[in-house]
Amino acid sequence: MKLISEIDRKQWSDFVFKHPRANIFQTPEMFDVYKSTKNYDPCFLGVIDDTGEVLAVLLAVIQRDYGNFMGDLTARSIIWGGPLVKDDDSRILGFILQEYEKLVCDSAIYTQIRNLGDMCKNLHVFKDTKYICEEHLDIIVDISKPEDVLWKEVNPKGRNKIRRALKEGTYVRELVQMSDVEKMYEILREVYHNAKLPLVDRSMFIAAFKILKPLGLCSYFGAFHDGNLVGVLCVLAYKQCLYDWYAGSLREYLGKYPNDILPWEVFRWGKEHGYSIFDFGGAGKPGKAYGVRDYKKKFGGEFVNFGRFQKVHKPMIYLLAKAGYNSWRFLKGRTPLGVK
Repeated sequence: MKLISEIDRKQWSDFVFKHPRANIFQTPEMFDVYKSTKNYDPCFLGVIDDTGEVLAVLLAVIQRDYGNFMGDLTARSIIWGGPLVKDDDSRILGFILQEYEKLVCDSAIYTQIRNLGDMCKNLHVFKDTKYICEEHLDIIVDISKPEDVLWKEVNPKGRNKIRRALKEGTYVRELVQMSDVEKMYEILREVYHNAKLPLVDRSMFIAAFKILKPLGLCSYFGAFHDGNLVGVLCVLAYKQCLYDWYAGSLREYLGKYPNDILPWEVFRWGKEHGYSIFDFGGAGKPGKAYGVRDYKKKFGGEFVNFGRFQKVHKPMIYLLAKAGYNSWRFLKGRTPLGVK
């Protein structure tokens, strides 16, 4: 096995596309988006054999909330849906995890691997490399079902709110102009400000619009009322799956039900464009109350528990950062949630 930090893009793309757990977050296109995002630093590793065949890929992104010296106090490395390893070979997985550790241990406070598929086969490898395994839920909606079946799977209150949205004149369309993307970001910024959560820089949404959208790998949707953009839902698209990426609506328009009509209309759009899965994303930990999970579940779908793996590289800084973040949220009137 040989570790590489650069690879032919076609080899990389082909390997991801053919992998059973293929996902957009491990693609070279997503690397380009991260590279174009302020305060984001992507990290790629690959493994090849003596013939040059790709055996594994790992795309991580080191995220910082600030660009100054405070950035080091918020630096965390996130791996979505990876690493991807040929035949889920435990020896190759252990090798790439060990090499990745050498690369990021001085740059990131901790690493979090957010699984998008079943990793139980190699659970022992993560434990051997000192990752802590945590349960974490996701909600998957099968949008290949007939529309009337999907509609019945939305709970009665959800269906009623979608009807009210239509009655109020709220409608959904895809956002296709850069000016719409700027308006979309302002809505997300307000939503995250109200929730007292950090939001990634606008450069990521602009990069995704320029890089991913022409390739059919992302779409932005807006809910409108009286011609005004009042809610947004951003999805990433790969193979047969749509990923719920970012979403939110203006507080003063919640009575027009943008948050209720948006997922439903995206389900319908996805069906029309040949997608079969809508991945709703994080739904919290089992057994712990989580309002976001309650909101998502009203649209139907099934719970899956692929879990997450986490490893702290700088324990003292991690504890200080966690305490500081919780104190900040408490002062802002929010319940402490831990490091974001």
